[in-house]
Amino acid sequence: MVLNYESKREMPCIVSFNEKQRFIGMATSASLTTAPKNTISKIKRFIGIKFSDPEVQQDLCVLPFKVTEGPDGCPLIHVQYLGEKKSFTPSQILRMILSNLKAIAEKNLQTHVTDCVIGILVFFSEVQHRAMLDAALIAGLRPLRLMHETTATTLAYGIYKTDLPDTDPINVVFVDVSHVAMQICIAAFKKGQLKVLGHAFDRSLGGRDFDEVLFQHFCLKFKEEYRIDVLSNARACQRLRAACEKMKKVLSAKLEAPLNTECLIDEKDVKGFLKREDFEKLAQPILERIRVLCERALAKAKLSSNKLYAVEVCECIARGCALHCAMLRPTFRVHEFEVQDAFPFNVCLAWKGAAPECEEGETAVENSLSSIVFPKGNAIPSTKMLTFYRSGSFLLDVMYADTHDLPPGTSQKLSNFAIGPFKPTTTDKAKIKVNIRLNLHGIVSVESATMIEEEEVEVPVEKTEGGLSSMDTEGNQAVKVPDLDNPSMGAAKNGTTDPSAMDTVETNSNTKYADMESPKKIMSKKKKTKRTDVPVKESIFGVVAQADLQKAVEQEYEMALQDRVMEETKDKKNAMYEKYREYATDTEREQLTARLQDIKDWFYDEGENETKGVYVAKLAELKKLGYPIEEWFKKLQSRAFHFISECEKAKIWLEAKQEQKPTSPKATNPDFLCVEVKEKTETSDRFCKPMMVKPLPATPLEWSATPKDFEKIATEGVGQDNVGAAEPIEAENQNSEFAMERWSVVVVLKQMREPSDDRSAGRDAALYFTFGLLS
Repeated sequence: MVLNYESKREMPCIVSFNEKQRFIGMATSASLTTAPKNTISKIKRFIGIKFSDPEVQQDLCVLPFKVTEGPDGCPLIHVQYLGEKKSFTPSQILRMILSNLKAIAEKNLQTHVTDCVIGILVFFSEVQHRAMLDAALIAGLRPLRLMHETTATTLAYGIYKTDLPDTDPINVVFVDVSHVAMQICIAAFKKGQLKVLGHAFDRSLGGRDFDEVLFQHFCLKFKEEYRIDVLSNARACQRLRAACEKMKKVLSAKLEAPLNTECLIDEKDVKGFLKREDFEKLAQPILERIRVLCERALAKAKLSSNKLYAVEVCECIARGCALHCAMLRPTFRVHEFEVQDAFPFNVCLAWKGAAPECEEGETAVENSLSSIVFPKGNAIPSTKMLTFYRSGSFLLDVMYADTHDLPPGTSQKLSNFAIGPFKPTTTDKAKIKVNIRLNLHGIVSVESATMIEEEEVEVPVEKTEGGLSSMDTEGNQAVKVPDLDNPSMGAAKNGTTDPSAMDTVETNSNTKYADMESPKKIMSKKKKTKRTDVPVKESIFGVVAQADLQKAVEQEYEMALQDRVMEETKDKKNAMYEKYREYATDTEREQLTARLQDIKDWFYDEGENETKGVYVAKLAELKKLGYPIEEWFKKLQSRAFHFISECEKAKIWLEAKQEQKPTSPKATNPDFLCVEVKEKTETSDRFCKPMMVKPLPATPLEWSATPKDFEKIATEGVGQDNVGAAEPIEAENQNSEFAMERWSVVVVLKQMREPSDDRSAGRDAALYFTFGLLS
């Protein structure tokens, strides 16, 4: 699994808003306590359900942010963003999280990411399935499948287990206790395949219930001991809940745990203590609900506890989703493993008129108005074919057969399909075959409808007096054809043809006809099947309109652009202050900083809804101010590099000459002549002088040598006294290194030009200044 921006392998599904930008995931950890009203969590609880749902109302009692009923009856979340009041639907918050996950994956993989498999809760309704798909599409993803979280865990378990049996399957229970819900899945494993036997779930039973038991216990305790009402302060509630969650985790490993919170309310520090046995007594009603849920899962799977191989606690859902995504992609080669998931609800079709003819062994009841097409436990995906006899267009309604397993207030009707128009041509009623599909996303739809008609057509047949029809003239073979003029001949009781009643004629490739009269043409009636596609129009209930989806895509783009501009502004601002600070004058720094602040204020005010072109123009304006500073930095860095490179060449040459021992007498020419030094000097002049005439940066430099020291060195020559006086020290800014290199070259060039009676002393002086000061 990839790492997020904080180098962790997990990320909370939380979005926080403030006056400048939004934060997602780990970056929101501080906002949970500092700005709880603008920090949105538990968002999957609100996807695709109504605000009036009792479970939603129960959740709102413990959540600090504001939620109201939207125009469509769904929850609407209110926050303070960029100094204004903003409203977001749960799907919009979810797409922000998916966009952030997409960016993390692309950063780790260094490639564009679109295909994905998304894990969903097993009790999600079809409306919630469609809401998840819409959120993914807005985020720029292409879901290959919506996969039950428990099924993803079973896949990750089975594909890595190497000792699965070949014949008798093993039964494994997977228990997932999340923060707000609990899911149980029982699956049978064989080598290379798994089959989900049954599901059980509780939408409002999770880890937060254990936290709430501890929270209510300590609220009452602190009210008695410290005379404080924690429930009256939202921030105090959030801090105490976090402390209770930490205590719960400690009690899972130890027999007792403390609870300490500083300055909870009114600058009061609070302390608590609890033993595990006392915690179990407080949580006894929750534990009883878990026991009942486990028994329900065994009953649905039709198993007893002694038939179980193991019980596993769900941990990694993402791994199973990633493996299944690779299986669905043709570009990856993955270990083959068959996954047969089970549908958790009963879905039926409703219509008006006579019942259809059902395939796959289903028995339809005449005048029935509905029929269960995909029963609970049906395999995913699956296809059913129904046959209707209708004289004109008709309507099919897809609906839940029962809603007791769904959230209260969930619409029983999912969608309807208008089949037609069509017009029978041969009979009063046409035979219509309807293909119904339960796809990988767990969504039921009508894929196609076909009108099938049978009609009699006249087909010409060649006949001879001997009862022979047209025959093959290629090769030697016998052809047997029944006599059409005498139907009684060769007709058996079962409608088959008696071979003894058929004439046989051997043909030869050299003859066109065997001894017979010229064939005659007669007309015979034959039944022909005609298939005609029938139009299907779909109407879905509870989904977002296409226009609203496009508007949501544009809104997400604007917010993502705003986040990107903020991050880039921070990066550039830090780069200016840290990397380029010493390469700009005070005036330039003040001017750039002021302009950055102006543009930031503009962006949060009237610039919020501007077009892309305006943002590009503003960015170009900032670049115009920062580009000269950056270019000056690059030139100085390059300049210092070339100075060092050229001096290194001179150093190597002088060291080689210095190592040569003099072999000639003093009365003759020496091995090392001044003319060679002069040549090297001219070479250095040609290289260094063009750069030496450029001025230093305006930033003041700190030196121990004064201008008089430079003048003294240039006029009096090199001596041990003035060498020490002119030696530079380290300055606080980076320009000191460049200035020291430039000064060293000046000294080297000056001394190499001056004649000296003692040629050996001149060589030593040049060597000292070139390599002693530059090294």
